[in-house]
Amino acid sequence: MEEDSRTTTTRDSIYRAARSIKRRDNSLYNALRSIYQDSIFVGEISRLWPKLPLLANLRCGLWYSPRFDATCYFKSTDGHTNNLSFNTSRLNLHLPLLAGEKGGCIIIDSTRKGKRFPDSMSKTIPIWSCVLNRSVYNYLKKLCNIDAGCDHDGDNIRQLLDKWDCSLHLPLWVSNTEKASIKARLDEWTRQLEASGADIASLASCLRKPLRPLWVSQKTVLWLNEVPEHGSWDFTPLILVSSSASGEIQRRTNSEFSWSYIPGAGDDEESWARGLSPNVFWTHVDDLIDSGPELCNQKVAEIVENDRVYRAQRGQEAPQVVVKCSKSNGVHSTKSDEILSLDASKPKVGMMNVDKESLVYWFASTNLAVGASQVVGKETSIDCTLNCDQNPISVPLSNLEEHLHLPMTGSKFDRFSILRNLPSAVNFAKLKMSSGKKLLVCCQDGEDISVCVCLAILISLFSEEGVFDGGKSFEEKSITKMEMRRMLIFICKYAVNARPSRGNLKQVFGFLWSQRENSDE
Repeated sequence: MEEDSRTTTTRDSIYRAARSIKRRDNSLYNALRSIYQDSIFVGEISRLWPKLPLLANLRCGLWYSPRFDATCYFKSTDGHTNNLSFNTSRLNLHLPLLAGEKGGCIIIDSTRKGKRFPDSMSKTIPIWSCVLNRSVYNYLKKLCNIDAGCDHDGDNIRQLLDKWDCSLHLPLWVSNTEKASIKARLDEWTRQLEASGADIASLASCLRKPLRPLWVSQKTVLWLNEVPEHGSWDFTPLILVSSSASGEIQRRTNSEFSWSYIPGAGDDEESWARGLSPNVFWTHVDDLIDSGPELCNQKVAEIVENDRVYRAQRGQEAPQVVVKCSKSNGVHSTKSDEILSLDASKPKVGMMNVDKESLVYWFASTNLAVGASQVVGKETSIDCTLNCDQNPISVPLSNLEEHLHLPMTGSKFDRFSILRNLPSAVNFAKLKMSSGKKLLVCCQDGEDISVCVCLAILISLFSEEGVFDGGKSFEEKSITKMEMRRMLIFICKYAVNARPSRGNLKQVFGFLWSQRENSDE
């Protein structure tokens, strides 16, 4: 018995020591220093093709450069083995339009899992680009109408079709079995895209060469004197850059500090960033890197709090969250319930070097727009506001009737928050838009909850042609997931940063279905 007890004690001691080493290696300073180190590589690659726009794959990729021209959102889960999918809720149709205009693009992402590339780059983007190429090919083929004779542009289209590559291009490390599985579903995914109502015509008019991914990592060998011009390729390149070195945590030393390199350190920012956002990090990058491991946590707390106060003084979004300090997040505290006040705001991302805090997305010629809560008061064309954020917005007393605050939370925190508030939201939209007023629906980031509310409003109060009718055509509509997906694709065409979660979309479907049942009674 004593021997078993000693063995257990020894095992526990080894386990505690291993956890202590892991906590030390995954400290805040190590993460920020690793990101900074990897950003040097990202900068070198972007300078090889300076004319190509640089895009961050949200959210991890956003940490690896101080400047991006745009963002995209491809999830690794769509490329996981046995979970392969083509998601029409994340079409990223602004990306091929941008790539077609500029001749290609560079996409930045990273992974912590010891792989050279995340699954978003190994499979999700290759699947996506292949399906888009096939859909464009089908559209051009119909346009040419070879069997019935071509119009005056027919010869040009026919030449384009002869060179158009619809092949599936995957990296070498994807197995033949998985490649065969993907190929078997390409026809199905292409039909889904063409049935979704996506604007394939715009893609066909913009893309003169098919999309094709290329992969670059820190282990890729590039001869700098032989880097080809992107215009010389017979395809539109999507240069997929995995910013981090693959492998385990590595101990590194310079003249000032010893620190541990963390592959894919920008991933899962909630677990380590302590309220720091990519924008704020790059604003204070020199101070943070020079602070060293001992002072980094304190420096981050000061920077985040100063940024929060700066925003609050200007009437901008400046929420506070309580973060429990524990040994698991690399903060040493004598009290397990010590509380820090941090800025929980997420980085605001937009398209092509626009002022990210003034973005408002209008849906075609409608009087409905979506945006982040910071834009309220900045956009003069807005007549009334529906605020879905948890925090109220300062509005003049004379304008109170034109403002409605319906605090909502995502499905992870409350499964029915959006469902409970949608009736009031749609009624407010109907009241204001019936008199021709322009309505802004906003939430903290303008990417999820406000998008779901706009989805409910567009389906409930607008006709199939996109004309406001106050809900007269609602009874004739087919409330199906396919129709919801079609309308969501319409929204994403304008609000390119839209990222509604599945749980929140389910609440919208539940609301629309209940409205239909009530109207039938």
